[in-house]
Amino acid sequence: MTSLHNPDPDPSQIAYPGSETVANGTSSSSPDDLERDDYSVNQRGWRRIVLNFTPAWFTVNMGTGITSILLHNLPYNGRWLYWISIIIFCLNIFLFLSFLSISILRYSMFRGVFSETLRTPSQAVYLGTIPMGLATIINMIVFVCVPAWGDRAAVLAWALWWIDAVIAMACNFCVPHAIMRTRDVSLSSMNASWLLPIVADIVASATGAIVANVLPNHQHAIWTVIFSYILWGTGVPMALVILAMYYNRLMFHDVPPKEVIVSCFIPLGPLGQGAAGIQLLGQVALKLFSENDFIPRAPIAGQFFYVAGIMLALIMWGFGLVWMFFALATIYRRKFPFNLSWWAFTFPLGVYTVATTTLAQELPSLFFKVLGTIFSVIETCLWMMVALGTIKYALNGRLFKPPPTASWAEKNKVYPDQDSPA
Repeated sequence: MTSLHNPDPDPSQIAYPGSETVANGTSSSSPDDLERDDYSVNQRGWRRIVLNFTPAWFTVNMGTGITSILLHNLPYNGRWLYWISIIIFCLNIFLFLSFLSISILRYSMFRGVFSETLRTPSQAVYLGTIPMGLATIINMIVFVCVPAWGDRAAVLAWALWWIDAVIAMACNFCVPHAIMRTRDVSLSSMNASWLLPIVADIVASATGAIVANVLPNHQHAIWTVIFSYILWGTGVPMALVILAMYYNRLMFHDVPPKEVIVSCFIPLGPLGQGAAGIQLLGQVALKLFSENDFIPRAPIAGQFFYVAGIMLALIMWGFGLVWMFFALATIYRRKFPFNLSWWAFTFPLGVYTVATTTLAQELPSLFFKVLGTIFSVIETCLWMMVALGTIKYALNGRLFKPPPTASWAEKNKVYPDQDSPA
């Protein structure tokens, strides 16, 4: 096996924790051998997991969180489902804190990985999953903790929401711009995961409506609603632009490769969450705007926002139905390997289900109520299936095999041709 002889980088740019330790307690006779030993150290045990822990892992939070929300708000509910949703909610908090800790460890241990992540579109887009995973936790705090603990839990949810909204906006603005400045990006290499940083704003918008509905201070609630409408405006139109690009890609370059073909379900995310969010914002606007004389010259402003929300939700729900057909037709009779992209089955369908059940409440409609229940059961079954697959392939190390980004690896003398220890 041959070594890759790259120019020596600046020592200050090389960050290998424990790199001063040489394998088997012996020193290597050449710089290349020493560098190879350094990389070998970081490809064993917990260092290997940290180094190869990508932001895509936060899709697990998204899928787990939306499952707890659906079970809690199921149209045909029971007390036993409530407690199951609580258990999944606690599991989601544990997973989120664990993933966040590993991510912080990764970017602090291996300097340069974060900047290379931003320059790699296939990884950068998954940064948007971090605020979306947090948003599912905030929603359950409102649904579960506020009724139990009162205003203190509401204030906690509000504080977390502002953090979530700022991170979501940063992802929505910065990640697409980073992709614009990346070389060798073509339409044929695009897939629906490009929507992920955009959807972060839409999810934060819907979460803002849920939080505003329980805030004790009406002025805080009104400004939360206003900012949530702005978030919706930064997310939904941008998502439609990306969807147009993605449709163009499908028309002229066929379906995505089998490794990422499950991402064809992601378009359900912005459409479903956008439909749910605009309805939830309309509900809160109807209550707050009329009670606080928000627009003095338009006393029925709250009613307008409410009706407009339902109208837009129906349109977006119908558009989502088209993309659901495309997704099902794409994966029909196709075999594709298990990887983290399988979590694209869960969250997009989950938020589309939330839009369905919200329409069932607002219209009210037995059709949407039954359909929402069916979707909820399907999503929960998919969550269990994907969770079991994730546990299986995480334990055997398969999900931790992807190497660091190519540019970072080259700069830091990483040798991809060397077999990594399990």
